[in-house]
Amino acid sequence: MHEIFTSVNALLTLTAHEPSTVNPQTWRCLFSVSHLQLQRSDLMAADQTEMAETGSTLMASESKQPAARPLNKFERIFQPCLAELLGTSFFVFIGCVSVIENVESAGRLQPALVHGLAVAVMVACMAEISGSHFNPPFTLGVYLCGGLEMNMVIPYLACQLIGGVLGAAMAKLMTSRENYDKAHGAAFAVLQSEDQIGGAVFGEIAMTCLVTMVVLLGAVNATTRSPLVPFMVGCTVIINILAGGDVSGTCLNPARAFGPAVMSNYWSYHWVYWLGPITGGLIAAVLVR
Repeated sequence: MHEIFTSVNALLTLTAHEPSTVNPQTWRCLFSVSHLQLQRSDLMAADQTEMAETGSTLMASESKQPAARPLNKFERIFQPCLAELLGTSFFVFIGCVSVIENVESAGRLQPALVHGLAVAVMVACMAEISGSHFNPPFTLGVYLCGGLEMNMVIPYLACQLIGGVLGAAMAKLMTSRENYDKAHGAAFAVLQSEDQIGGAVFGEIAMTCLVTMVVLLGAVNATTRSPLVPFMVGCTVIINILAGGDVSGTCLNPARAFGPAVMSNYWSYHWVYWLGPITGGLIAAVLVR
């Protein structure tokens, strides 16, 4: 820019003289120099613009996130199944111990809090691995609502039942023989007569439907999905046990009933804890879907 101003000043100085005193060759030289300087300025501006555009392109390229690595077979199949096995094992283990070693003065409050808090913790820990089902009705409901592939349903159910047996076995190893036998190994022994079956089945259907709806709405449904789902499920379990514990024992989970029944060989009215929860889970899936 300084050169351009210099050339303009020179031209103005020349025009102050008589036209006859100015050499034509001088005019041509001055205009040529001015033209070259203007071209030089245009080229410099173009170079600066190109450099700016190149820099912006490079910054945009660097800001792009790398493509996510596809999950391998272990991460897609074996890892989720292992999470279901371990999660169900520890949930049943903690739940059984709370029943076997229950302090009589605490009543239903102790097992209610233990089961609810245990499921909340396990759901929060393993939700990103397997979805934290730990319960056959949850798995069936999630599958029917499009949250699980069909080829994973049977492996999930098998791992949950095996986990239930392992959890009940750990509870048997931990507790005293006297308390274990008295509590039938934490198997569901609330039902003692045929007159109780109707209310127990209905209670299991209704309460399992409620907790399964909480799972589906809080974790699967895109419109109502919430990060508070572990807390919500845990609170629902606590509420159900406090409300229906004296009616059916509030199983809500066939894996929770199956493990203790295997370890203690207590099968009285065991079918109630399959029919009720499975039916409740299917009803919840239909309502949410």
